[in-house]
Amino acid sequence: MERISQLNARAAGLDAAGIITLAYAEFGAKVSFATSLGEEDQVITDLIAVHAPAIEVFTLDTGRLFAQTYELMAKNQKKYSRLNFKIFYPETKTVEEMVRAKGINLFYESIENRKLCCHVRKVEPLQRALADKEAWIVGLRRDQAVTRTSLEPVEWDEANKKIKFNPLYNWSLEQVRSYIKEHNVDVNPLHAQGFVSIGCAPCTRALKPGEGIRAGRWWWEQPDQKECGLHNNPKWKGHKRE
Repeated sequence: MERISQLNARAAGLDAAGIITLAYAEFGAKVSFATSLGEEDQVITDLIAVHAPAIEVFTLDTGRLFAQTYELMAKNQKKYSRLNFKIFYPETKTVEEMVRAKGINLFYESIENRKLCCHVRKVEPLQRALADKEAWIVGLRRDQAVTRTSLEPVEWDEANKKIKFNPLYNWSLEQVRSYIKEHNVDVNPLHAQGFVSIGCAPCTRALKPGEGIRAGRWWWEQPDQKECGLHNNPKWKGHKRE
């Protein structure tokens, strides 16, 4: 898409704060930030509070998050009180029907079941969160997973038909943690226990020595399957699909 190419050209050379500012300058109230409360997202929340506090910040409460995640959510609401925080939940009836048909821990039984659970608890609420938006900001980085190595600052999200901004696309984990330390940003205490990428409690574990940073998510699956449906959309350049 031509607009994606133009935005990437403008984002070239900008730091994370600059990309966030660009997103707000272009879309105003039509852009929002989706936080999963991980280290990267805590950095972006802090940057938004400083550089673009009018940007709406939302999170998806799947109903199966760690207690520590809820505690961090509450800290954010107090520390960044001038930000507009929203929380989206899965549809109760759909969750009840899924659990009745498949069981409470259906995700362990097959990739199909796990993706169903992710769709019900994450993807559908995300679609509602983005319904009136034209763009969204996320905390993806190139070195997070094999599925993310070609990230660009701005991309087209084909599944949601939105423009996606990745302000930390070229950051290392070391850079993320350096920012957190320098700016005294609150993080989930589970990170200190070996958790890097933190999602739902039944689907997340601490890393073992030598494992990649996404190995603790859905550890019973192969690496090429490890996306929940929020970010594994096909990329488009111009009118050609990659």
